[in-house]
Amino acid sequence: MAATSSSPPPRAPGKRRPFRDYWDRVTEGAQLDDLGRQFLSEAKASYRLYAKDVDWDEVGRGRGPGRFWRSAGALFQAMLMKLSPARRVLLLIAIVLIVFQPQIRWGARGEANLRFGGVGIIILFVLLAVELADRVTMKRDLEIAREIQQWLVPERAPNIDGIDIAFSTRPQNTVAGDYYDAFIRPAAPPSAAQPPLLVVVADVAGKSVPAALLMATFQASLSALAATPVSLGEIVDGLDRYCRAHSLDGRRFTTAFLAEIDPQTREMNYVNAGHNDPVLRRASGRIERLSTGGPPFGIPSLTDRPIEYASARVQLCPGDLLIIFTDGVIEAVNESNAEYGEAKLLGCIPSAPQETSDATLKRIMSDVNAFVGPTRQHDDITCLVLRVTA
Repeated sequence: MAATSSSPPPRAPGKRRPFRDYWDRVTEGAQLDDLGRQFLSEAKASYRLYAKDVDWDEVGRGRGPGRFWRSAGALFQAMLMKLSPARRVLLLIAIVLIVFQPQIRWGARGEANLRFGGVGIIILFVLLAVELADRVTMKRDLEIAREIQQWLVPERAPNIDGIDIAFSTRPQNTVAGDYYDAFIRPAAPPSAAQPPLLVVVADVAGKSVPAALLMATFQASLSALAATPVSLGEIVDGLDRYCRAHSLDGRRFTTAFLAEIDPQTREMNYVNAGHNDPVLRRASGRIERLSTGGPPFGIPSLTDRPIEYASARVQLCPGDLLIIFTDGVIEAVNESNAEYGEAKLLGCIPSAPQETSDATLKRIMSDVNAFVGPTRQHDDITCLVLRVTA
């Protein structure tokens, strides 16, 4: 039986459908059920934003219908306080005019009157336009910041014989606090015969602009340290000192996984600074987790002495697959608020045939997308896949 298509029939040449064209432009081609799920996801995110500012212990006192109105009033107050003082006053005036609809009568018998309900609607529309203008301006600035941030991460993986690398990142907002990179160091450390391949994935605590700014400083520090002939341990110590000096008493720490790979011998020296343990799938199918290291960068030390980070060496062989990811991957949630989890990630990896890193990466990200569905992303998602081909 031939498959039937649900797409609309092609439009006859020259036939205009202004309403349909306008609707398609407004919805960007999305179906009604997709729009409904998107709005529901955005509504939940907005509720969580306002609910953080509500004293629910105070609201929860007592029962009955009064509790509902206290909750509604508390949420409205939280929303009101997000506005500037002038806009708060205008919003309150608009609500009063719309609800009570005051009017002025004149004439000998009051035959003429002026209602102010429409004025309240106009004020609401003006407030919406002003808020939208702020949002558009902020979005434009964030788009510029995103372009700058994209300069800090590689557009494509380095071309190294026998090593295939692919990476992908998806910010929770316009800009992200995740960082990834893979490059041949400009200078070789004393113990190496040639400059090694440096691979790093990092995750700054927090989201959006604050995390993105710290990510930029982390990238600058790493680039400066990697350009000098120092060991991986010295790079790690330097990053930790810098992060502790700018961590706001540990509130802005950074988890990271750093590894140096000898392009000739394929020996990897790594340090895990509080990051999710990367997955090393051997050609035989055996799974190893890379956990040697220490706490996240920026965690205050109990003493004045720097934290000592342990390192480990692993011999990579042809067919081995290394997957480094941030917690946004395994903590991605679906509509039921269930997490993707490491079990699903590990279940996706062993089935990987001998394919390119890019194909493996796409399969992992597609599996995460299928699990999450229309649920709004709540954290940055970054994954780097490295396969030894020879």
